[in-house]
Amino acid sequence: MEQERGRRHPELLSAAHARFRERRFEEAEALYSRFIADCSGSAPSSECAAQDLAAAFNNRGQIKYLRVDFYEAMDDYTSAIQTQPDFEIPYYNRGLILYRLGHFDEALKDFKTVLDLNPRFEDASLSLKQTILDKEEKQKRTLLNEQLNT
Repeated sequence: MEQERGRRHPELLSAAHARFRERRFEEAEALYSRFIADCSGSAPSSECAAQDLAAAFNNRGQIKYLRVDFYEAMDDYTSAIQTQPDFEIPYYNRGLILYRLGHFDEALKDFKTVLDLNPRFEDASLSLKQTILDKEEKQKRTLLNEQLNT
């Protein structure tokens, strides 16, 4: 039985990726969830590698992001990071959500991690610069409001 499940993993992941590329997100999410459930119950093997599990978490997170389920998406990105800490994409994706939510310090940390892992990740570099600018602007507004209220 366990051997049978192991052989199914690559097919399940391939099907999930195909649905994702086809933008059939509901089906892709269900397939990623099945893959994650199957893989999470067993130690990573050649049939269920950590990089595949991390990709499944990341892509399922993307689907949740597109639905604007930001906190659920961040949970999946965090799971991808825990599964494969040197996978820069979920750090970037989580950083984007943190930025959108105004959590600039946490977003900065994620964007810096991306660039530590992959210094040529151009979008992360641009996002880091924009986050720094927006954090400074927010600090200026906060200071101005405090001065006006005193």
